[in-house]
Amino acid sequence: MKRLITLVVAGVFVWGPAPAIAQDSGEATSIPELMRLIEQGRARDSQEARQREARFAQQRNEQQNLLNQARAERTRQENESARLEQLFEDQQTQIVAARAALDERLGALKELFGVLQTATGDAQGRFSTSLTNLQFSDREQFLVALGSKMATATELAQIADIERFWFELAREMEESGKVVTFPYTVITSSGEQEEVMLTRVGTFNLVGPAGYYQKSQDRTVAELPRQPDGRFLGSARDLASSTGDDGTTNFGLDVTRGGILGLLVETPTLTDKVNQGGFVGYAILALGAIGLLVAVWRLISLSADSRKVSAQLKRDSASTDNPLGRVLAAYESNRNADTETIELKLSEAALKEMPGITKGLLFIKVVGVVAPLMGLLGTVTGMIQTFQVITLYGAGDPKMMAGGISQALVTTVLGLVVAIPMVLLHTIVNGQSKKIINVLQSQSAGLVAQHSEKHG
Repeated sequence: MKRLITLVVAGVFVWGPAPAIAQDSGEATSIPELMRLIEQGRARDSQEARQREARFAQQRNEQQNLLNQARAERTRQENESARLEQLFEDQQTQIVAARAALDERLGALKELFGVLQTATGDAQGRFSTSLTNLQFSDREQFLVALGSKMATATELAQIADIERFWFELAREMEESGKVVTFPYTVITSSGEQEEVMLTRVGTFNLVGPAGYYQKSQDRTVAELPRQPDGRFLGSARDLASSTGDDGTTNFGLDVTRGGILGLLVETPTLTDKVNQGGFVGYAILALGAIGLLVAVWRLISLSADSRKVSAQLKRDSASTDNPLGRVLAAYESNRNADTETIELKLSEAALKEMPGITKGLLFIKVVGVVAPLMGLLGTVTGMIQTFQVITLYGAGDPKMMAGGISQALVTTVLGLVVAIPMVLLHTIVNGQSKKIINVLQSQSAGLVAQHSEKHG
């Protein structure tokens, strides 16, 4: 004890200035101070412990209250569930009894309502696609309401509903045999909306000023992007404008409600077929057009020369406006020469006329020969394209090969179409030229013979 006191006193003397700092910092500077701090800490810890215990007790009481409330709510929900289950069972029993009573009261009408429900659904589908729906759109809402009423089984159809349904069926049959014109807003081929006078031919076709029209599911009417050929298009326009003098108009009716019309629209026109030939097809047609012009020009020219030659045969004096007249003029200018000279002069004059008479014949003949060869070229090119498509994509889709096959066949047809008329024209023109040449040769031979007789 003495030793401890000595150490404490020594510490006091060694750390002289420390009491003020220790006192400020809450640290003990002596044993009594240390004891006092310990007592204060213990009291503070005891107070904090009591506060924590009080909070714990309060929270425990609150949790117990929550637990009691949860148990009470569970009990209430269990009772409610049992009550609802009992109510469900009671209502199920009531439903079964009500259905039995309903079936008993309906009797034979139950089958009638079943048929009515089925017929309503079928009629709703047919009317939605019918052309008459453009004029009688209110019946669609009626059929939807009637179908909903029959499907729910909470409300029965009334006599008025059945009569209205029968009326709509009868009106549809009646309208299917009428030709009616009415105004309607349509979508033109350019995409604009325009009100036109549509003519409905029963339930089959819609026609207007532009030709045929088609109806979509949402009651939108649009002009066909591509109309059929002129025969059907003309009859449609005649019907739309009612141009028949006797009150009737010939009309191409599509009884399939668009099926045949769709096939007619998809059928390629002459222009489409020519376009399928591609560059080779265009070259064949251009060559054929040039050959046709040359053939017509030469045919007209040779026909005129033939008439002039025929007129020259009836005259005594030579005229230089025709080949025979120019040959006769050569004879007149050398009348006093010997026979050999006359023969040579007439042969020379006839030979000078030959180029003018046979002009263009070789070109026409070449066109008749080259056109099939160009068609064969297009055929080979189209088949090469077809084989390339088969190599890349296989032969599963015939539409992908149709382009090359079309070019192959179309160019062959175009080559024959050009070649056959060119051969015929060449034969006709060549016949005209040979006719004139024969006249020149016969007249020249006659003049030589006549001159030889006179100077023999």
